[in-house]
Amino acid sequence: MIYTELLTLSGIVVVALSFSLARYRRLIMLVVILALVLITVELSGLREQMSVSFLRAQLEANPVSGFIAFVVVFVIGNLIQLPGWIFLAAAILALGTVMGGLATYVAACISCLATYVLVRGLGGSALRDIQNPFARQILARLDSHPIRSVALLRLLFQTMPALNYTLSLSGVKLRHYMLGTVIGLPVPLLLYCLFFDRILLLLPID
Repeated sequence: MIYTELLTLSGIVVVALSFSLARYRRLIMLVVILALVLITVELSGLREQMSVSFLRAQLEANPVSGFIAFVVVFVIGNLIQLPGWIFLAAAILALGTVMGGLATYVAACISCLATYVLVRGLGGSALRDIQNPFARQILARLDSHPIRSVALLRLLFQTMPALNYTLSLSGVKLRHYMLGTVIGLPVPLLLYCLFFDRILLLLPID
């Protein structure tokens, strides 16, 4: 699995070939750092700890420190493409459907913010250098209605890492990025909460 994810990250390098040398270097740095994060998590065994049972135990042991650990793991997990359902399931099991959903929502927003800061800081607005007419048309639409566009993308793809990377590199402003994220995440998260609530009722989980 680590090789697949590294291959996904390296795909950014291919895109970088159409950019100026300065942008190319920044994207290479971004890929290297994300790859190092992934390798560190894998080799240290942290990925094995990123499970429903671990996250649930942290939240049940202490709501405050447990939530902080929950957010940190969410941020790291989002960077290395860990499935988001793990966090929602753990939160619902530990805190109930309402509070679990709320905790996941807050953690997801913080995770999206952290990804934006990291990726934008390293890669800048690299996608703006793409000369492809189709890409420019998409960016133009994003510029004309940034909040609505981000909200719609969140509605469809939630906190998908590829979406976070793309939006961060697109040049969209932080306030538009976060407003769109805050507006777009509640509806799909609510649906997931209802779904997991029903599923967990059928499972013999104590």
